Amino acid sequence: MLGIDLIEGEYDVEKWLSLVKGWESEPEKGARCGICFDRRFEVSAHKAKELGESSYTSTLLTSPKKSLEQLQVAGDALGESLGVKFVAPDYRKNSGTQEQNILAKEDALYRQDYCGCLYALNIQRDQQAKMADELFVPISQQIQPESIEERIEMYEKRWVLEEAHRPHKIIKQRFLNWRLTMGWLKVRKVVTPAHFLPYSSIKNEYSRGKVEYTVGEVHHMNRDEVRFITLATYNAIAETNYENVTELIFNPPSFSDEVTLRSKLGVTPYDLSVIMVVDEIPTKKVELRCQSRTFSDVKEVLIEL
Repeated sequence: MLGIDLIEGEYDVEKWLSLVKGWESEPEKGARCGICFDRRFEVSAHKAKELGESSYTSTLLTSPKKSLEQLQVAGDALGESLGVKFVAPDYRKNSGTQEQNILAKEDALYRQDYCGCLYALNIQRDQQAKMADELFVPISQQIQPESIEERIEMYEKRWVLEEAHRPHKIIKQRFLNWRLTMGWLKVRKVVTPAHFLPYSSIKNEYSRGKVEYTVGEVHHMNRDEVRFITLATYNAIAETNYENVTELIFNPPSFSDEVTLRSKLGVTPYDLSVIMVVDEIPTKKVELRCQSRTFSDVKEVLIEL
């Protein structure tokens, strides 16, 4: 947009992890930040020197989460050692942070609300009583609501609309989010392949019992509102052709398709009961663990005008 060339540096996460080892629990603006700044500024200052530039700076200066003094000390030290000046204006004074937000909103720019450090993100999300779900992806590789992968998909679609000069807008939407962090099913103590449908949740994470009755194609356990459907039922409703549940676990349809399937089973829109897909309905006693969370969340949605 500004006609400035972007030189994308190597994403050397292993090097960074080794440098901050032992400082994982440091708070924001603590010693870990100083180590991180030294590494980032070293790479930037060397690149400036290589390009024949007389100065360099950092976007970290715009962040209200970072210490200006800490940034200045790190930037000046590396600049002096290589003969390039560190430029460090205070972008935050005189309502600068609010002005940044206004400008970003005008151009519909994505603004990350953490510095990129996984340890700082964990601490921040704990303080917000939220999950740091940016840091994990399900083994199924299914794209989850408000995940990094979903945001990338949305911004890629936005690029297509921009290039085609088609009017569009990114709006925010509050919704009920869900993450499954761990789950299994055992039939007579033997782990059995089972696929948990979105929004499956249980009060105490663990339950046991046996299938007691059937309504239509849905088989109900005698405890904790747990339900089962067969893979054959899943295939018929979803119009898929999975050969076994293991295949479904590692290659499921989209999240939204599975939410639609859940609604077609006759459950209410507010139902958060566990629904599992199995090859065959168990006739013996079963045990299950469903470690999941439902939480209020906000995501961006792309709409065409």
